[in-house]
Amino acid sequence: MGSSALSGCGKKLSNMLIDRRPSPNFGPRFGVAGPSLIVIHYTAMPTSNAALERLCDPLHEVSAHYLINQQGGVIQLVAEAQRAWHAGAGSWGDCDDVNSASIGVELCNAGNHEFPALQIQTLKTLLGDIMQRWGISAEKVIGHSDMAPTRKQDPGRLFNWQALAIDGFAVFRGQPHVDILPFFHAARQFGYFTTEGAFPEDTAQVAVLEAFRQRFRPQAQGPMDHNDVRILSDLAQSYPAIPEA
Repeated sequence: MGSSALSGCGKKLSNMLIDRRPSPNFGPRFGVAGPSLIVIHYTAMPTSNAALERLCDPLHEVSAHYLINQQGGVIQLVAEAQRAWHAGAGSWGDCDDVNSASIGVELCNAGNHEFPALQIQTLKTLLGDIMQRWGISAEKVIGHSDMAPTRKQDPGRLFNWQALAIDGFAVFRGQPHVDILPFFHAARQFGYFTTEGAFPEDTAQVAVLEAFRQRFRPQAQGPMDHNDVRILSDLAQSYPAIPEA
């Protein structure tokens, strides 16, 4: 299984050096021709070696397609054509099997410090390759907390989404619109799932507000305000995952 984990890796577009350590934790994608999303994570572990061991341990049943260490080194664990086990329960837009629809990228970071410039530059190069290879647009690059806001915090408030958006590898603001959508209507249209199974609706909505702010207003605190509503309304109308949700 290990040797086949990295078969079908796809055409290399950049000159990036990629190490390979096959993880046994993968399987076939279900119901899709290929990935249409990219999910960014942090490892929440102190070292890249510790993360690598976890991602390759069959007992833990977790993996990702790529791991980027703090020095900017890249390790591929699962072929892009295969289904890595990184996303877990959650959804984005009308997709509720995010593992099958996505490529997962883990950034070595404990979750309590800035992401080094070399790591972010490597991430941009890798994203550029993946996006071109699979035809993935910038609004389809999301965080783990976007698709699972009641469960996950990564990549967190210290991750600089604006820096990715400036270079076309994510979105950070939408085009201004005259119409202002209600916040949770806009959240659903943009891609967030505002009610999640066993969680009461108000709990899920609080989690969605936090996930939104982690990514788009990392300095914001307190109750929802007009800036939250305006920014998400513009994003939802510019980049709807579910048109007219």
